[in-house]
Amino acid sequence: MAAARGPAPRMPPPDPDPVRGGSTQRRFPHPLPYARRIMTVDTPPGQWADGPGADWVEEAEEADEDLALRREAAADETSRASRHWWDRNADDYQDEHGAFLGDDRFTWCPEGLDEADARLLGDPAALSGLDVLEVGAGAAQCSRWLAARGARPVALDISHRQLQHARRIDEERGGPLVALVQADAAVLPFADGAFDLACSAYGAVPFSADTAELMREVHRVLRPGGRWVFSVTHPIRWAFPDEPGEEGLTATSSYFDRTPYVEQDEQGRATYVEHHRTLGDRVRELTGAGFRLLDLVEPLWPEELEQSWGGWSPLRGRHLPGTAIFVTRRD
Repeated sequence: MAAARGPAPRMPPPDPDPVRGGSTQRRFPHPLPYARRIMTVDTPPGQWADGPGADWVEEAEEADEDLALRREAAADETSRASRHWWDRNADDYQDEHGAFLGDDRFTWCPEGLDEADARLLGDPAALSGLDVLEVGAGAAQCSRWLAARGARPVALDISHRQLQHARRIDEERGGPLVALVQADAAVLPFADGAFDLACSAYGAVPFSADTAELMREVHRVLRPGGRWVFSVTHPIRWAFPDEPGEEGLTATSSYFDRTPYVEQDEQGRATYVEHHRTLGDRVRELTGAGFRLLDLVEPLWPEELEQSWGGWSPLRGRHLPGTAIFVTRRD
């Protein structure tokens, strides 16, 4: 599950560490042009440390504070910023949120809604044998939960460092290795109809400039009848300051302003980008791509949950929806 608008404080670039061991005979075709390395569980040991963006991370000078503003950000700038931000901040993110996410828990949102209870992908007993794509997988916690129920997940993320954490968790647990792929979600390196299901828990969708294309890509790689279920920050939250306290309860921006939220360095380079779509935008993107909307879930804030997560808090959660989960099916 990814961060939300207003990310965690910056941290020094991590020291790359090699990934060891692991092999599989399972391969996926890559019919689309794609420049970045595809990392699967059979990537030879030691090759992950020089993944895409490593040189940029090593050379980047971390500023104490980047300038936050609303401005346009094209697809290439957005993709580059997302990859670099998550590479730099993956360690801090996993340290801060790893305990909440667990190693093999499928939780949709900061409200703590678990797939084991929600069953948005269908009956867990029916997952066995299905090919599942997790989009924006981070450290592949959701994929591990799916694998434990007999599914064949592929965890895709734009961040090399996030996938290193996925492999680290696999190795520490000593269990099966999740298939990992590094790619931009708007350019999926898979054949048409490669998957039975696709899912994303706060991954990729908010960080893509062209989510209409992302939806078309997911539709393309799904088999007929396959579900595509994803969670994002509830669009109404964009009208409110991203603060957990009282200040986060007063609308200060237009819900209809789709100008991206951008953090940029002193040279004007975007270091973090998040895009806003209204509920209507999302529905039109999905139906335009060929999906049927089955449900829109707005999880309630649990009475017993006192933990805050960035702009999510018990106070705000009891007044405003924080998450929107779109449950769709490819016809």
